[in-house]
Amino acid sequence: MTSFSATPEARRLEALQEEFERDASCNQVFLVLTVGATLIATLGLLANSPGVVIGAMVVAPWIMPLQAMAFEIAQGRLAMVGRALRSLLVGVAICVLLAMAVGYLVAFPSFGSEVMNRTSPNLLDLGIALVAGAVAMFAKLRKDALSALAGLAIAVALVPPICVVGILLASAYWGQAYGALLLFTTNLLGILVGAMATLAALEPIYRSRLLHSKLGLTSLGLTTLLVIPLGSSFLRLLGQANRENKAVQLESLIEQKLRSSTITLGSDPAIDLVGLSIDWQKNPPLIRARVRVTDPELPSARQVAEVQTFINRSQSPLRFRLVVQRTAVDLIGPPTAPNPADLEVLPPPLLPPIPQPQQESNDG
Repeated sequence: MTSFSATPEARRLEALQEEFERDASCNQVFLVLTVGATLIATLGLLANSPGVVIGAMVVAPWIMPLQAMAFEIAQGRLAMVGRALRSLLVGVAICVLLAMAVGYLVAFPSFGSEVMNRTSPNLLDLGIALVAGAVAMFAKLRKDALSALAGLAIAVALVPPICVVGILLASAYWGQAYGALLLFTTNLLGILVGAMATLAALEPIYRSRLLHSKLGLTSLGLTTLLVIPLGSSFLRLLGQANRENKAVQLESLIEQKLRSSTITLGSDPAIDLVGLSIDWQKNPPLIRARVRVTDPELPSARQVAEVQTFINRSQSPLRFRLVVQRTAVDLIGPPTAPNPADLEVLPPPLLPPIPQPQQESNDG
């Protein structure tokens, strides 16, 4: 019972504790929402429908026991921590089994981006989860920010990654299933640590408890360990982005050089360079130049070979193979008399005088 002599702050914290105790319960509402979110997410993932998956994120109730776990760790009440953890584990078990069953019944031979995008987490996902956990706890402690919880459920999803685990396990994709499980673990620990950090920042009464809590330090340690696999994945992602950016820049540079420095694909009025692409999967990389020509015999094989030599010389030591895809076009139009000189909008450019060869003098 709350004492009448208790301060408003003490009454607020007591009411908050009662809320978290309800959030930690594995009750009928939690189970029904878990089943519903799992089925919606699994079907949306298989249908590769982002909108359906987002709907499942909003329905999923798993962020509540996670917040309760963070609060009870600060309180030092191990029994309530176990209660919240048990609710979460029951939800995970239901989700994995239902997703495996649906995935086994559907038996898709391949999956879309909604599934595969959740198999390669990196440090960015951990950062998002930490911030989302912090904002979720802030919204819980400050009732005027409760409207943010729906957006947080979308930003850091727990149900879709674990549904992906079940779907991929049903198809024996073990490596990809591990990646999805790593994403789920990242989101879970990130939310937990972010929520505890916000609780310690906003409620000084729990700050010292968290600093001396073995469970809190364990959660922080496990989250820190995630930096190893997530960091390597982030470095791979960064390296791939750098390579793709370099490829785009090099493709643009080659096209510019062809237009400005070659006669065949830059100055010949009978050949119009429409576009250029490079297939970097080939070795050497294959350049495909698309041209429109008024003479179906142009460009000749010799001209293409000379342009290829020019490219390889300018990009040495990297070598390329050039192929030209030409489309012949007909120029159709009646002859027209020229305009008078005073009506010309842009007069033709002045050409330098043609040098005349000097005549040799005769000595006899």
